[in-house]
Amino acid sequence: MTSQGSDTPERTAVALAAPGRLTADQRVEFRQAVLEALDLAARRGADTVEVDLRATTEIDASGLGVLVLLQKRASEQRITTRLTNAPRIVREMLEATRFGALFEVAPS
Repeated sequence: MTSQGSDTPERTAVALAAPGRLTADQRVEFRQAVLEALDLAARRGADTVEVDLRATTEIDASGLGVLVLLQKRASEQRITTRLTNAPRIVREMLEATRFGALFEVAPS
């Protein structure tokens, strides 16, 4: 399917809202939600999983690990992982760990 007047295919995405805390205590639930979103994207033929981080106020290595897991599994299926509305704390964590290059980060 193409956009009217364009030769560029339409992008399709599955959206996922991240919790306020991407930390060890939320890891299991967030991991499950991430894997379900990725499965839905694959079933729908979507080319992107978007993770909306607007509510996220805290992130640690566990939360970052789940995002990296999503990116790795999505990449294996040729699905892009886009982080949207990333607050400063998330952008700083991505920069400090040099994982920012793994993701498409939409400008906030």
